Amino acid sequence: MEAQSTESLPDGPGWWFEPKWDGFRCLAFRDGAEVILQAKSGKPLSRYFPEVVAWLSSLPENGFAIDGELLIPADGTYSFEALQMRLHPAESRIRRLAGETPAVLVVFDMLQAPDGADLRTRPLRERRTALARFVARHDQPGLVLTQGTEDRAQAQAWLDAGQLEGVVAKRLDGPYAEGERAMVKVKRRRTADCVVGGFRYAQGGKLVGSLLLGLYDAGRLNHVGFTSGLAAADKPELTRRLEALAGGSGFTGDAPGGPSRWSDERSSQWTPLKPELVVEVSFDHVSGGRFRHGTRLLRFRPDKAPQQCRMDQIA
Repeated sequence: MEAQSTESLPDGPGWWFEPKWDGFRCLAFRDGAEVILQAKSGKPLSRYFPEVVAWLSSLPENGFAIDGELLIPADGTYSFEALQMRLHPAESRIRRLAGETPAVLVVFDMLQAPDGADLRTRPLRERRTALARFVARHDQPGLVLTQGTEDRAQAQAWLDAGQLEGVVAKRLDGPYAEGERAMVKVKRRRTADCVVGGFRYAQGGKLVGSLLLGLYDAGRLNHVGFTSGLAAADKPELTRRLEALAGGSGFTGDAPGGPSRWSDERSSQWTPLKPELVVEVSFDHVSGGRFRHGTRLLRFRPDKAPQQCRMDQIA
């Protein structure tokens, strides 16, 4: 079951609100001795999280299907970077990381009960009750029942506190609608003024494709993400403007090309710029000192000095 994005939480009775976790979505299946962890894309996750497979295998129930999110606790929060490190070809490395930084499975839905009953057509209220009982029966610290509330004001407070990527809303009377956007998600949006420290050309073309964003920390300009989705009509003039700034120092701290969700084979192909151009962007989440997703360009800020664009904006 998937979610559609909206700008605000839904009103009215019958809604159930939960935190939107920033991890790997995971369906966990147990059939006798076999445990399968599966990503939302359908790809297997079992080999990357052997500790989760091990403790799911140790539960006394021989059959169930649950929906949740794989997370790795770190420094009082959860680290998406630690999750990415698990996606490694070497089994020895995965086993070591599983011991050093074990993952937890935060669960929010039950598709099949341990008695074999198919719960997908049952309303969420019943599925949530079955899931809560399932978690309560086991003293397993790696199995965590997600928070939830029917109180819209409480859910809005979660958003306003800024500790979550967002909030998901589901109908308490709704079934588990596979492949449908039957949930609603609201992400917390924030803005930041960033220095354009470089840019990339659009693939196969001579016009700008994305702007590389930086923020200052102790006098050094760190790469923190990118913004794309530039209007086609603006690209020729913007490209000329950027090319006139080419040849500068670019990023003097963390530079593009390191591990990130948006990295690809072109990550090292970028043009450094003199740090003179400032833009305001909107973003939804920060992880490891970078924007977790691409940002949205709001406006150019000729009134803002580049040195005023500091990392404390995204702390």
